[in-house]
Amino acid sequence: MDRRVKPDDDGDKRVTIVTKAAVIGGGVIGAGWVARLIENSIPVAIYDPAPDAKAKIQAVLDNAERAYAKLTMAARPKKGEIVWASSAAEAVKDADLIVEAVPERLDIKHKVYAEIETTAKSDAIIASSTSGIMPSDLQEGMKHPERLIVGHPFNPVYLLPLVEIVAGRKTGPLTVNRAAEFYASIGMHPLVVRKEIEAFIADRLLEAVWRESLWLVKDGICTTEELDDAIRMGFGLRWAQMGIFETYRLAGGEAGMRHFLEQFGPCLKWPWTKLMDVPELDTELIELISGHSDAQSGHLSIRELERIRDDNLVAIMQALKQNDWGAGKVLAAYESKLFDAGAAKEAEPDWSQPIRTTERHIPPDWTDYNNHMNEARYLQCFGDATDAFMRMVGVDADYIASGLSFFTVETHIRHIDEVKSMEPVYTLTQVIEGKGKRMRVFHWLYHGKGHLLATGEHMLIHVSLETRSACEPAPEVAEKLQHIAELHAALPAPEGLGRAVGQPR
Repeated sequence: MDRRVKPDDDGDKRVTIVTKAAVIGGGVIGAGWVARLIENSIPVAIYDPAPDAKAKIQAVLDNAERAYAKLTMAARPKKGEIVWASSAAEAVKDADLIVEAVPERLDIKHKVYAEIETTAKSDAIIASSTSGIMPSDLQEGMKHPERLIVGHPFNPVYLLPLVEIVAGRKTGPLTVNRAAEFYASIGMHPLVVRKEIEAFIADRLLEAVWRESLWLVKDGICTTEELDDAIRMGFGLRWAQMGIFETYRLAGGEAGMRHFLEQFGPCLKWPWTKLMDVPELDTELIELISGHSDAQSGHLSIRELERIRDDNLVAIMQALKQNDWGAGKVLAAYESKLFDAGAAKEAEPDWSQPIRTTERHIPPDWTDYNNHMNEARYLQCFGDATDAFMRMVGVDADYIASGLSFFTVETHIRHIDEVKSMEPVYTLTQVIEGKGKRMRVFHWLYHGKGHLLATGEHMLIHVSLETRSACEPAPEVAEKLQHIAELHAALPAPEGLGRAVGQPR
């Protein structure tokens, strides 16, 4: 059955809202789900009977905190609360999303589902993180199998956007659509697998590469490090942004995929690989591979390797974001959502006073060798404050997509004090001018403890993105901006307003 996301049979187009989640199983994958969920303000109830579960989950949360500090320039939402439950039944009460991340044994999963169904809400989505078990097999014995899907993520769950959604024979189409909608809302790329199959899509590809890798090491062709170099120095970089088919389309030259298949297709019949054979993982092979692996990266702890991995993933996704491509395109959409959410806070600000526009902790990579924030990042803080204020007056992603925006034409920054990595800061913004095509704002950057770090003054002009020429804002934007400007005109002029470089105090 074709399980792609499509309009629901009953016409139900309600927005999926997850106000509470439950995670059953606190291993690497379960902990990764906890990190991604709480990062998106979703409270999570956890159940894991292992005595060291809390320590293991905390280690993953620490890594996630470090990675998210660098992942996006948007203000991060308030973290969701974590509650530890004494049973699976207790954890899933009132949960809209239930993540099952227990060991890959069907009998254990069936036992967990039986307990879950004693207290779970009737419309809760139950998502198994299994790497390969068929969802129809998972559904056997369930009272409400229509609400179960496979939501298969990739480690680290808090960073990698892909989640494979696989429906079983009894899964309702509404469950698939709601799950896909939810995963997209937390910065993921939901890939709905068209037909139920063991190991789904990505793991089947990985298994093929893994099998051949084991043979190459076993037969003495290469070490584990040399094999990893073949991937990370070559086709792995291409795969990270184009996958396999688009990569080979380019290999076909101007004639594209058709020429590639005609030219290289015959070699697929050559006996190059051993994909249908599996080397026996006897003691000798296990020791050989383990020895190679220890020589390759045994000098680093697992925590150190995880952080190196996360730093590299953040850098790759940020680079792809600049080109609006692949995983970077998903990150850009998520970041835009965070910026817009920051401008649409529940509490309406007091427009008659300077407006708190941003709050953040200084990311580690914003600092210099002295661990102080470097000069360029002061401009980043003020640019983000301007962007946040623009969203407050209606210049959000939809407005910009319509072809209109404000462009900064002049900036003046005064550097007053230092701030270190991971210290809290916030900005206050006062509108100096907001009429017609011109917007002039004054920002204060404060340390979380309250002392002033810097001030920034920006002059902006409203433009058409099509002509790149100045034009009048949309009426609703102009009206709101002018209203705030009139209120702020009653405030004292900020100290430093209109200063030039080197001007005496």
